[in-house]
Amino acid sequence: MKSESASYKAAGVDITAGYRAVELMKEHIARTRNEGCLDDVGGFGGCFGLPVSGMEEPVLVSGTDGCGTKVKLAILMDRHDTIGIDAVAMCVNDIICVGAKPLFFLDYIACGKNVPEKIAQIVAGVAEGCVQAGAALIGGETAEHPGMMPAEDYDLAGFAVGIVDKKKVLDKTRMAAGDVVIALPSTGIHSNGFSLCRKVFDIDSNNPELYMQREELGGKTIAETLLTPTRIYVKPVLALLEKVDVKGISHITGGGFYENIPRSIPDGLCARIRRSDIRVLPIFDVIAKWGNIPERDMFNTYNMGVGMSVVVPADQAETAMRILRDNGVDAYEMGEIVEGPEKVVLE
Repeated sequence: MKSESASYKAAGVDITAGYRAVELMKEHIARTRNEGCLDDVGGFGGCFGLPVSGMEEPVLVSGTDGCGTKVKLAILMDRHDTIGIDAVAMCVNDIICVGAKPLFFLDYIACGKNVPEKIAQIVAGVAEGCVQAGAALIGGETAEHPGMMPAEDYDLAGFAVGIVDKKKVLDKTRMAAGDVVIALPSTGIHSNGFSLCRKVFDIDSNNPELYMQREELGGKTIAETLLTPTRIYVKPVLALLEKVDVKGISHITGGGFYENIPRSIPDGLCARIRRSDIRVLPIFDVIAKWGNIPERDMFNTYNMGVGMSVVVPADQAETAMRILRDNGVDAYEMGEIVEGPEKVVLE
């Protein structure tokens, strides 16, 4: 029997659109399948076989997040095929900070109206993020919320689960003065600080200046620069962990340098960051200039061109940067660990 409900459709929810969306997204989900996948999407729960061979004490590591108000810009630009990368990145980049390998991801999309083609575009981005992270997309939910959200609006969130042998969980207490802080460049704003971007650029009014090409942004518009997907660092960092004694990793998200770097620094030590060595991306200079925002606030809100930092022994720094560069990340030194009461200092 065909599943349909005219009464439910009259109330604003078209369940047949949901079925159509699932059919459209299946080809994207198929790209993410790996050895742990046990069934196809469509059941009541996603099943995944844990790869614990060779591990003494397997530990599951989870992370959940969304894309924040970056979704607003995607809606205004009617560009929905990259925001899913951000959703995956925000979760798996956190997981890798523990030393865990992401296994699988599930998404949640809330929308005012289920337009199957739009939902499929969103999921295509999620799938691309999963491919970049080596994680399987094993399930999700699309919820139609008529009356709670405008028809054109949606929000996207998700969560990821990874695994690591307990003895390999990163232990920041081993950090010592003299260790080196390495910067892993970002692709731009990533997925944090968009509430401030919305104010600075008057995004909510669909400011026409958002769509003007700008020389300082390499000929790109502000809108497309802001929508650049978050970089996923999983594979380069996993390669690094195999060869180098990594003592700490920070995913630099909301709160910038001052909130995130301290999370991987033990008491009594300080990450002394050389401000002059940080390769600040042009978009951050534009934000600071347009919004008349003090530099301290910029570093306390944005990644400023550094999406992740890692701490390694000084005698392994060159090896670490070579491995990261061989894996597509143009890493560079930006500071060192010293003794001190503050967890991070920019000088």
